[in-house]
Amino acid sequence: MNEEAKQQTARARSMRRTKIATYIILVIAAVLAVYVYLQSIPPPPGMYDAFAKCIAQTGTKFYGAFWCPHCAAEKTEFGTSEQYLPYIECSLPDESGQTQVCIDAKIQSYPTWQFPDGSRESGTLSLQELSAKTGCALPGQSGPSAVASSSASSTGGASSATGATIVSTSSIDVTASPAK
Repeated sequence: MNEEAKQQTARARSMRRTKIATYIILVIAAVLAVYVYLQSIPPPPGMYDAFAKCIAQTGTKFYGAFWCPHCAAEKTEFGTSEQYLPYIECSLPDESGQTQVCIDAKIQSYPTWQFPDGSRESGTLSLQELSAKTGCALPGQSGPSAVASSSASSTGGASSATGATIVSTSSIDVTASPAK
């Protein structure tokens, strides 16, 4: 009888541990699901209209391709305000090459932002980085966001001969074939 009681106690402990582990996994899954959901919610309509229009007024150019996931992610950051971005489509409709304007501008990866000072940054940029680079204020701010100019170099950027910072994170090389 003593042996049987030990086995029952061991089974009860094992079941308790299994229940606790299951609850922990469920809580983690729920937190992860909420996080993913919140990240997928676009900003309210028109929230970045003035910001996107300001970027366009500075002479900044946003080169991309319709098939580029990083370009789509960049546009999604602006929600419905993306319509005001100074976007230049570089891909031909059949994805067989670049448009002449992008060939002339020597665009080599998507997305590429070209700023009025001649500098370029390739890859997905945060709204704060765009604010700092263009001088345009984000909603709720009175001036450009304070992003250190070294943030690009700390994320893997390299300086070109003209002093422009080129960031190669979150971009697609034009010379590579697009995924179909």
